[in-house]
Amino acid sequence: MSSVRFVAIGDSFTEGVGDELPDGTVRGWADLVAQGWADATGQPIEYANLAIRGKLIGPIVAEQLEPALALKPTYLSFNGGGNDMLRPRTSITHVADLFTHVLRRCDEEGVTLIALSGANPSAQLPLRHLIQRRGDALSAAVAERLAPRGDVLTAWNWPDRELSAPAYWSADRLHMNIRGHHRVAARVLETLGHHAPAGWWSLPQATEVGLKGTAYYRAHVLPWIKRRLTHTSSGDGRTAKYAEFIQIAPHSA
Repeated sequence: MSSVRFVAIGDSFTEGVGDELPDGTVRGWADLVAQGWADATGQPIEYANLAIRGKLIGPIVAEQLEPALALKPTYLSFNGGGNDMLRPRTSITHVADLFTHVLRRCDEEGVTLIALSGANPSAQLPLRHLIQRRGDALSAAVAERLAPRGDVLTAWNWPDRELSAPAYWSADRLHMNIRGHHRVAARVLETLGHHAPAGWWSLPQATEVGLKGTAYYRAHVLPWIKRRLTHTSSGDGRTAKYAEFIQIAPHSA
């Protein structure tokens, strides 16, 4: 068994939505970190990813945390609250409390926590000023909770102004594209004490042009509103892409 057993839990940010591969599957920063980690150490690692798109932070913790800990990981990454932030009655204190709960359970199980904040999409979204304010408050509250714990590994993406630029976001403007996921992966690898591969901090910019005006609203905003009104989620019926450990071998092998 590998000495590194890495499990990721969360929502679309951690599942990898926006970094779609040619076969239609998603990759994302957590998959990239797993491979980069194996490459940096020259040793295979065990990797699982229980994240599912569309999840609020409550269901992430209720449905993913204990199954993740049951895998006996050495490291667990956790991010949540991005979907909550888009809802007007979300309690910032509640989100911070759940980060504290995840940390407590990791302490009890002897697992090192990797805590992340999501990237900031507000610059190109409707209601951008409201999203910016709520995201600032959420990320600050979580950082304050974890600040006394120097042993918690943190990758704060929300304050990264470069990452908030449109060139790092997919056509829906809500999920990072391949450039964004590589930049987050680079930050996590640096947090782990490894150098990120050359170029990961800023891949060449894609030439894809997203929809604008009413076409954008029809394609991306109206379906989101419909899901809110019908109390459905983009993750309904989905299962984790790696519910059990898979082995990630270093490319040098």
